[in-house]
Amino acid sequence: MLKLVIGDHNTSSWSLRPWLAAKQVRLPFEEIAIRLDRPETRDDIRRYSPSGRVPCLIDEADGERVVVWESLAICEYLAELAPALWPAGRAARAEARAVSAEMHSGFAALRQNMTMDIRASRRGQARTPEVGRDIARLVQIWQSCRSRYATAGPFLFGTFSIADAMFAPVVWRFVTYGVGVPPASQEWLETMLSLPAMREWQGAALAASH
Repeated sequence: MLKLVIGDHNTSSWSLRPWLAAKQVRLPFEEIAIRLDRPETRDDIRRYSPSGRVPCLIDEADGERVVVWESLAICEYLAELAPALWPAGRAARAEARAVSAEMHSGFAALRQNMTMDIRASRRGQARTPEVGRDIARLVQIWQSCRSRYATAGPFLFGTFSIADAMFAPVVWRFVTYGVGVPPASQEWLETMLSLPAMREWQGAALAASH
């Protein structure tokens, strides 16, 4: 069975991404949760992850041990087990990979100022000009995807894909900071929030001790 090592549900945005991808395609895995920002955290993570960071995926099937320790790389590995995690069409698949990579490497101002904190309510805070530009680009991506793929389903590329998983932490950020978006993007946000897996993640975040 797959093992997925993750950090705190409330704040570990990188952990949410592959966790959600695996849940959506019903890939069974053992969840190993490690509390972050504690004296023992680094040593606990090092037991599994060569980078010393979470998430980390371990696959010990068929007598071979595979370790993958980076969110997007984990999602790509999961897509080899469940190809439905990428759109079927070549053009849509290429675009989904592009926006996923952009989310992975970009939006520094949003990450720094609007951290994922599911338990918090900070409406209207952290609206720097740089954050505003990041928000505008995110909305541009979502609006563009939904305008072209809405007839195929409720997700960014119609059916659920890694692209949706990569943007999932932003959903929680927008809820926490009260960020308003146009109708098509709002429909996608509500679709994401209604997923049983997203509710499960939120429940774990709310139930965890501070």
